[in-house]
Amino acid sequence: MSGIPASAAGGTGRATSVTGGKLGAVAVNQASLWNIANILTMVRLVLVPGFVMLLLADGGYDPIWRAWAWAAFAVAMITDVFDGHLARTYNLVTDFGKIADPIADKAIMAAGLICLSGLGDLPWWVTGVILFRELGITLMRFWVIRHGVIPASRGGKVKTLAQGTAVGMYVLALTGPLATFRWWVMALAVLLTVVTGLDYVRQAVVLRRAGLAAERAAA
Repeated sequence: MSGIPASAAGGTGRATSVTGGKLGAVAVNQASLWNIANILTMVRLVLVPGFVMLLLADGGYDPIWRAWAWAAFAVAMITDVFDGHLARTYNLVTDFGKIADPIADKAIMAAGLICLSGLGDLPWWVTGVILFRELGITLMRFWVIRHGVIPASRGGKVKTLAQGTAVGMYVLALTGPLATFRWWVMALAVLLTVVTGLDYVRQAVVLRRAGLAAERAAA
């Protein structure tokens, strides 16, 4: 806005006011890309290659390098919690964030699982089950998106926490009882992955049927 009343500025002032408003809106939209939530998401994306290099450094079995890799993974998981919370709380949701946030989440998790299986620390079937579920649910969301959005469930959030905890424990060079305990944590993560995945499939089927029924009724 120009700050000049339309009555004082006449027709020119009105045009200037409208133009200024449009420019201001564009400026706000451009600036919103660099909000704190998006910056945290970008940090998480940048951490992915760094995490992989740290995990695989010196053959992938050096406890010190793996401790650093765990630190990078932990930072990524923490930013995952905060960026979504900040975006929702302070209305910082952007199109970039909607796309980049799930990509960053899946990228750091996939990188950890694939590297751990490549090193022989984690069975490939575990990595396969988790990645198949994550990719499948993402594609399924797009399949039903014209009928509605499937919200993240509480079980899904617990699943994400279990996966992050399990992968983090496998990244560390643990021995003895802790190495045994992490196996059980991963088993819980896999179970939650399958159960919540099936629940999302059920929700998608119900949502699509309701959407198709509404379309037929409106036709």
